[in-house]
Amino acid sequence: MAFTLELEEWVGSVWHRFITRRARVDFPHARVDLADRQRSLALLFRALGGASGIALEAASERDLLLRRNLLMRIAGTCKQAPLACCDGNRLRLPSSLAVFPTVALNLELYRWLALLAAHAGPMTHWARDNQRWTWLLLQRYPALLPSYQRLVEAHIALRPDPASLNRAEATLENALRKALREPGSVRQLPRSERAAWPLPLWLYPPLRLDSPQALNGEDHDGDDFATPPGEQQGAPKRASRVDDHSRDGGLLVVRLENLFSWSEHVELDRWSDDSHDPDAARVAEDLDHLSLSRQRVRKSGGLKLHLDLPPADVDDLPLGEGIRLPEWDYRRQCLQDGFVNLQTMQPRDAQPQPLPPRLHAEARRLRQQFMRLRTDRQWQRQQAQGSELDLQAWLDFHVERQHGACAERGLFLEQRHHHRDLACLLLADVSMSTDAHLNDEQTVIDVIRDSLLLFGESLAGAGDRFALYGFSSLRRHQVRLQQLKSFAQPYDDHTRGAIQALKPGYYTRMGAAIRQATQLLGACAQRRKLLLLLTDGKPNDLDLYEGRYGVEDTRQAVLEARRQGLIPFCITIDKQAGDYLPYMFGAHGFTLIRQPGQLPQRLPQLYRQLTERQ
Repeated sequence: MAFTLELEEWVGSVWHRFITRRARVDFPHARVDLADRQRSLALLFRALGGASGIALEAASERDLLLRRNLLMRIAGTCKQAPLACCDGNRLRLPSSLAVFPTVALNLELYRWLALLAAHAGPMTHWARDNQRWTWLLLQRYPALLPSYQRLVEAHIALRPDPASLNRAEATLENALRKALREPGSVRQLPRSERAAWPLPLWLYPPLRLDSPQALNGEDHDGDDFATPPGEQQGAPKRASRVDDHSRDGGLLVVRLENLFSWSEHVELDRWSDDSHDPDAARVAEDLDHLSLSRQRVRKSGGLKLHLDLPPADVDDLPLGEGIRLPEWDYRRQCLQDGFVNLQTMQPRDAQPQPLPPRLHAEARRLRQQFMRLRTDRQWQRQQAQGSELDLQAWLDFHVERQHGACAERGLFLEQRHHHRDLACLLLADVSMSTDAHLNDEQTVIDVIRDSLLLFGESLAGAGDRFALYGFSSLRRHQVRLQQLKSFAQPYDDHTRGAIQALKPGYYTRMGAAIRQATQLLGACAQRRKLLLLLTDGKPNDLDLYEGRYGVEDTRQAVLEARRQGLIPFCITIDKQAGDYLPYMFGAHGFTLIRQPGQLPQRLPQLYRQLTERQ
């Protein structure tokens, strides 16, 4: 019996491989993956005019209403396919391309889609818009014409023969072929009951995933339906809406004498943390189709409880009232006044603590280095008089005199005392992502604590004025700024204890934290003001702050800081930082620490380099 079952499974697997191979229309040996080309395609997209805040992601599969042949129906293939699309937030390209029989053509197709998306706008008519964008792209860059023609001819050779189709489908197929070869020549597509074979050279309308927010015109802020950042790593899921009849069950008969008590009022207290289902993200990742439902309950009839925050007796201590701050909405291109509530807090149970013994040797070395900066003497070039000759100035003078244009300049070097007239504020990201392990002994938050301690020891040795803050957030109403050391406080055991009491939690609403730090740093009288941001990831939160919205708001906050004369600089350990930090902080406004364990030693040295070159 067991042998028979194994034989049946073997025959079934052989048949499945055979029929699937015969029915497939792609070329697996020439497959190109998006993950291998994602950074270069994103660079090409932005270099040719695409918006910098648009993310490049994998496209989800769509249902295809094609006329399939017998082999396709038996094998169950060609029912779905990922198609390229672009909206105001994301450019979605197929996760892999095996459309053509050669790798070179599939790579060309990826590049063509990135270029086309860079010149695309809002889509109103699929065929006319794609023809117009293609025509404009070829007119602006005529050198792309040979590549485009190669793609078109190679694709048309793989499309269904119009002679094998019925009259309506053949007319549609011929119209699409003409639109590909002569962009702009087809104004209206013929009608057909069956859809045409997909056009991989064109962009498709964004796939509306039956968003649960859009229901009967109800107004929601989206907080209840947001997906926590990082839980969905792949392409978006297809969804359909189903009616929930759970409230329409039968009559429940219960004996009242079985009820032990009855109360009209229940005191609800929070003594334990709520947690997400650990298997929910894994199960959702395995599903191809999600069914969404909602009970039809009036807003006034429901009780909405936010149990995301810890109870008051274990939460950090608030300092004063909350601060209302603006936030940038890139969709409206305006600041929303008072949109965010920021609460300054102090870590609970922060008792004065000495420096941990493991950091004594490194702290002593850094203090000695930075104490020399108090009496630092620097060479001033091109002086009228001095103790040594400025060889570079003399060489410039000699070359200019040989060419007949000689400007007056000093030819000496003079050594002078350097006065460090600067203030620095360090913002440290303490979101829940910093609770991740770097190795068997350290987490990210451990490295951040050590970095803050050594940074404080170094700047205290240099005598520079500085402040230390941590930040996290839980939607726009709960942006939390942990005060570790203000500008008015000395760096002592109280500050060391506050740093060691830091605990990770929540999310990363960078814009509000940067704006508040800008106000604090802007009030300093020092001439140079450095704003350092230490983080392990990109901006995110439970609401719409995830994605382009958060990136655009952070970029706007950085621009506001620069307009006030501050020098914002980001230090990150996120290996994907090159995808978004150049847009937010500029090409020279950030640095990546590839080995996070070296952050405590690198942070003071980076500060010294930044202040010396200013």
